[in-house]
Amino acid sequence: MARYELKLPKMGESVAEATITSWVKEVGETIDIDETVVEVATDKVDSEVPSEVEGTLVEILFEKDAVVQVGETIAIIETEGEEGATTDAPKKEEVKPETVAAVEKTVEVAKETVATTIDTSSSDRFYSPLVKSIAQTEGISVEELETIKGTGKEGRVTKNDILSYLENRGHQPKVATPTPTEKKSASQPAPAPVSLSGQDEIIEMSRMGKLISKHMVDSIQTSAHVQSFIEIDVTNIVNWRNKVKNAYQQREGEKLTFTPIFMQAVASTIKKHPMINISVDGDKIIKRGNVNLGMAAALPDGNLIVPVIKNADMLNLVGMTKQVNDLASRARANKLKPDEIQGGTYTVTNVGSFGSITGTPIINQPQVAILALGAIVKKPAVIETPEGDFIGIRHKMIVSHSYDHRVVNGALGGMFIKTLKEILESWDVNQDF
Repeated sequence: MARYELKLPKMGESVAEATITSWVKEVGETIDIDETVVEVATDKVDSEVPSEVEGTLVEILFEKDAVVQVGETIAIIETEGEEGATTDAPKKEEVKPETVAAVEKTVEVAKETVATTIDTSSSDRFYSPLVKSIAQTEGISVEELETIKGTGKEGRVTKNDILSYLENRGHQPKVATPTPTEKKSASQPAPAPVSLSGQDEIIEMSRMGKLISKHMVDSIQTSAHVQSFIEIDVTNIVNWRNKVKNAYQQREGEKLTFTPIFMQAVASTIKKHPMINISVDGDKIIKRGNVNLGMAAALPDGNLIVPVIKNADMLNLVGMTKQVNDLASRARANKLKPDEIQGGTYTVTNVGSFGSITGTPIINQPQVAILALGAIVKKPAVIETPEGDFIGIRHKMIVSHSYDHRVVNGALGGMFIKTLKEILESWDVNQDF
């Protein structure tokens, strides 16, 4: 029998780790090729890890809720083949005894190093084995380690951080280490106590709900949100869609909704105002080379996810419609791939789908703007003609533009939606699709 190592696959360019949410297969169960073995989650999306071989699951290396790095082996699958062979490595060559002895010595040294590193289990921060080993060697206590500012992901202390600290250790002022309670009090005010009655029900937030909550709070604390509003007459678009929607579905095999029409118009507007298609990195502005439109989509549980239409400015209406319908359908079925919700440069959300006439959405970091499409409603309006002004029934929509006032001023924020209005109101009712 051969042993196949099931590894955590790459989940996207910026994703280095994932959390195991559930094991679909248990030890002893048989597995077919492409059958899901385990479900994992990143801060972007939930995903499934299938098996590339057929066999029996003989070992699970990580329990549920464990955080696993991309490329790590998470399970062992036994397959048909030569005993002692592995399916992801070439056949082993004969190893010299002195090589084996050297490897064993290295392993023993590594074990001793791990055994003598300081215990950071009481800390809320994550420390790598290397950082803990350096701290142990240099006599840095857990309390002192807590005072080192980390530059790694989520504030983690890196090798360079602790080495830099050691270089200046003798010159560091003595600072009293706060207790965990003091640290929590200093970082955020204590929440007001919530009273409960016998009729109240306590509901635990879902994992995605917690992530969304943190993402929204972080965005408010990062960006200076400002909103501009404009009303758009979409009567020509409504009449045109009503005229061609049946022929479109017959020719293309899918429905033509308003969303792809608006998304195509937004992409065209971004091309005219490229400084809305940026991100902020400290004191630097990153002007994005691609127009990747995020499209907020509602999930069955009420949460939102934002699949991304890559290079949206290069799509015609048929291409845009196929992208919108496909991503929306797979978002509702929780079938999106990690790469399909990454790399967005501007986001559009349709608050009108819930009946809202407008809204003030929160910016999807690290972007600097987001557009909210309100509900299309019939309104009496003044119609200007060469013969004079008349009152008529028109289809109107209010759009709200939230933008980061750190880098987007009111002129750009307002001109953006003014250009969008001009594009939509000049829609040709006689055009083909």
